[in-house]
Amino acid sequence: MLAPPVRLLFTGDVLMHSPLWRQAERNGGGALDFTPMFAHLRPLIEEVDLAVCHFETPIAPPSEAYSTSPRYGVPAEVVDGLAAVGFDHCSTASNHTFDRGVPGVEATVARFAAAGITQHGMAVAPSGIEPILLPVGDLVIGHVSATYGYDEGDPPPGEPWRSNLIDADRLIADAQLARSRGADVVVVSLHWGSSMSHQVSSQQREVAEALAASGLIDLVVGHHAHVVQPIEQVGDMWVAYGLGNFVSNMPIADSEFSGEASRDGIVLEVTFGGDDVDPSPHVLAIVARPIWVDRDAGWVVRDVFSARSEPELHARVGRDLDESWRRTTAVVGAFVPT
Repeated sequence: MLAPPVRLLFTGDVLMHSPLWRQAERNGGGALDFTPMFAHLRPLIEEVDLAVCHFETPIAPPSEAYSTSPRYGVPAEVVDGLAAVGFDHCSTASNHTFDRGVPGVEATVARFAAAGITQHGMAVAPSGIEPILLPVGDLVIGHVSATYGYDEGDPPPGEPWRSNLIDADRLIADAQLARSRGADVVVVSLHWGSSMSHQVSSQQREVAEALAASGLIDLVVGHHAHVVQPIEQVGDMWVAYGLGNFVSNMPIADSEFSGEASRDGIVLEVTFGGDDVDPSPHVLAIVARPIWVDRDAGWVVRDVFSARSEPELHARVGRDLDESWRRTTAVVGAFVPT
């Protein structure tokens, strides 16, 4: 008898800029409350078996001021907001991992633990960067997070285990380790690609092909481009090259991040299980749900599909929602719900 399928959900970059934490302060009447930004998606998050975000920036260490680009250090309460709407786990390896050095890594890991959310991509001990195993229904999901590089600093000498750089051989070894420890499915989150480009880069494709050839990885989930990128099958492995932004203050005028597509993202829903053709766990279905950041409403992340059918919202931002829908479906239309 086949085990019941399990549904996983993934989002793109949680990228905090200063206007967002000022809004969170207004939300909380002086305290920081990020929950209203994410709450519109609570129904999607709560109906899956495992919800995974990508947390791009470190938490500012205690007693240090918050900061935004290029050297981030964000409020710890962001993690609390993610927990409040039902996220279970996040990837954390990014080009900003060491923006606040080891204290930022340690503050981030500690806040996730306090909020009851697991994470992979930042570590306080060598074992912390080994693949994490996540029991989900009758399956065990192995997860690894890695990034193309670091912008502001590097791990201390002798401590490369603080985070993961993208190296195909290392990722394949991690996938093998995860399976040897009981993983039925292996998911790899990669911070990669070219900023503001919908196109898959040659480096992305090269890494994806190497990982697929191993036969050990079921799904690659990407972020960093800040716009939506294609979804495709490479061998037996599925690759969502870029989920866009989950929440941010983009677009930013007079910068490389000025395009309206940076307000777009997708919530990726992936169903794993066996079937009569192949009883071993594999990808059974993929759905890409377009989302859009409603900055005028307080940086609220909206499910575009449902928001377009709400008369009040459509009267206020209907054109924006329709344009976001068109941009996203132009890239991943085969996977968008109808």
